[in-house]
Amino acid sequence: MSKDIIFQEVAPRDGLQIESTWVPTDDKVRLIDAFSTMGFGRIEVTSFVSPKAVPALRDADEVFARITRAPSVIYVGLVANLRGAERAIAAEADEINFVLSASETHNMANVRMASDQSLAAFRAVAERAKDAGALLNGSIATTFGCPFEGRIREDRVLEIVDAYRALGADGITLADTTGMANPAQVRRLVGRVLERVPAEALTLHFHNTRGLGLANVLAAREAGAIRFDAALGGLGGCPFAPGASGNICTEDAVNMAEEMGIATGIDLPALIALSRTLPALLGHDLPGQVMKAGRNCDLHAIPTPQSVAA
Repeated sequence: MSKDIIFQEVAPRDGLQIESTWVPTDDKVRLIDAFSTMGFGRIEVTSFVSPKAVPALRDADEVFARITRAPSVIYVGLVANLRGAERAIAAEADEINFVLSASETHNMANVRMASDQSLAAFRAVAERAKDAGALLNGSIATTFGCPFEGRIREDRVLEIVDAYRALGADGITLADTTGMANPAQVRRLVGRVLERVPAEALTLHFHNTRGLGLANVLAAREAGAIRFDAALGGLGGCPFAPGASGNICTEDAVNMAEEMGIATGIDLPALIALSRTLPALLGHDLPGQVMKAGRNCDLHAIPTPQSVAA
């Protein structure tokens, strides 16, 4: 099926990483295997980091070993250093997603390295990934703003994009890690980045912390972007940003696109059904709206008229 917009599922990694309730490995595998049947081209499976840093994903190697892979799907592992990349390669990840922050303060909080140190680590990761035949994606956290430093200079973001590309990144992700982006800002920066990066190699990663996630998707698309990360049920958030909520909700984003006549290639009814299993799995409600309200075409029975007492 042709796609006018591409949504990539990140709930198994970015969504589950901050959950306080342990999600058993069997359930992680079940979720990923379900996503593999729904039309996604990329699924971010897990993060290869220290179990002490992210205990919710301490089963990363086992999850990768147990998923049933679809030939058309790229299975992604996120890393922050060469040690993580080695684990991802051993797990036969199709793509390694490396992340550094445009904000020095956030980078130190997130990976305990200065940005220059992260770039040096990326060089080693890039060489190892290429030797192993894996794809390599460079993510830029806090692209649109940092809760500690405020607005990020656009030129700083472009410097990191150029550095990633020079070191061999196949793809680039601009991440609104703490939900600080607005549509005008998104439209402007995406336009500048697309002068350097082909649309098929650029991903936008929005959070809905201030309610602008889907508006930012449309703004980025107007600027020429076609690839977007999203998380089932709106899972996720940033542990270093007070009040930060989750990623844009996959089923809400897919529903919006389909209602606008923008083809996604995603099985929306199956996606909604899967999302409705999350509250019982995680023990709490989720911010997704379509999972609660249903699609516009999901009509309801006409209510029985009720008499009104005089």
